[in-house]
Amino acid sequence: MSYRDVASRQVLAWAVVAVAARLPVAMAPLALVFLVRERPGGYALGAVLAAAYVVGEITGAPLLGTRMRPHSARRQLAAGLAAGALGFAGLGAFPHAHAGTLAAFAFLAGAAPAAAPGGLRTLLTGLVPKDAVAQALSTESMLMSGIWALSPAAVTGLALGVAPALPLVLAASLMAASVAGLWLLPAGWEADAADRDGVSLPRLLARAWPVYVTGAASLSLLALAELVLPALLEQRAVGVGWSGPLLSGFALGSGVGAFVYGLRSWPGDLRTRSVLLMTGVSACVALVAVLPAPGWTAAALAVAGGLQAGAMLTRNLSLREVLPPSALAAGYSVMYAAVGAGYAATGSLAGALLHFVAPSTAILAGVALTLALTAVGALGEGRSGRRATTAAPSTGARDTAVGVLPAPGPASVAGAEGAAIGRGGDPEGGL
Repeated sequence: MSYRDVASRQVLAWAVVAVAARLPVAMAPLALVFLVRERPGGYALGAVLAAAYVVGEITGAPLLGTRMRPHSARRQLAAGLAAGALGFAGLGAFPHAHAGTLAAFAFLAGAAPAAAPGGLRTLLTGLVPKDAVAQALSTESMLMSGIWALSPAAVTGLALGVAPALPLVLAASLMAASVAGLWLLPAGWEADAADRDGVSLPRLLARAWPVYVTGAASLSLLALAELVLPALLEQRAVGVGWSGPLLSGFALGSGVGAFVYGLRSWPGDLRTRSVLLMTGVSACVALVAVLPAPGWTAAALAVAGGLQAGAMLTRNLSLREVLPPSALAAGYSVMYAAVGAGYAATGSLAGALLHFVAPSTAILAGVALTLALTAVGALGEGRSGRRATTAAPSTGARDTAVGVLPAPGPASVAGAEGAAIGRGGDPEGGL
């Protein structure tokens, strides 16, 4: 299959809705800092508000995602996005409110629409042929990379050039528009809880824990790049203003990597591919820490972005094999929470280490944590695969090539407990 197989009016409508729903998410952390930076202790308060937003996302994604019903998904997505728009509107309308009130609005803006990425991804994969799922997910990844490359410049320009509250007002408007756009898309997707073979949804989601762990590892390196890069540049007497262009290069590299990943079939199972890609990303980020020349830093970040996109796609596609169709939206939402937790954990570790060690050392410590998470996830997938082979020796092997990934149906759920994790396959993000 090729990218032509995902080119349709419905996919275009989905892309418009996805941009309107996801751009506010990409804008939020920086917009919250600019909103309050002129208040006493503004930067510290901005960090607290951004943390409240992220905690809202991590909390809301699994709670709301696991309650999404396939045949009524549009109503649930609309309610969540509308509540999120209300949270953003409150932040933009009352920028001088008490810190507790702002934190509550930030939490609502993060939590209420947190199931939307998983729900929208599931809608997207239902709009394309089954053997074009990899290309559809690569397209989504490219779109999200563009959003993350655009958002810092948009927030900075609006906040500094017009008004600090304007980025949040824009975020509210976009998210509200995405609610209306949902009616251009199907009301839900075809799925029946019978495909779970009597296994409860929480147990199914728990079985996919190795995929969540490696998914968290894949985004933890982004935390290092975003949060420690300014301090690293300052350590090397390079203007911190280069952080923006360097991170844009990372995002553009991610978009290119997602495009290349969807162009062809790749050898090896998903577990092997994921480990190799994560090792490559880790090596690139380690090079950022040890190579002093800004040119090498830019090149390493661009390559890291390309490899990181492939790593995240392998995790999302592995999740598609692990879970039956009726559990996919919930699984994507749990993955969203897991990668957010990985981002927060690595960022917190690096931030704490910056009080005691040089930024380059903090980055290397974060790389070590990422590699440890990758190893844990890979070992977990291997053990699950061995258990599945013992429990269901007659289950046929799946074609793990990109683009040939039928979603598990009722007949294959009996082996889905571990077979999919162990054999791999090729769906996340944006972020």
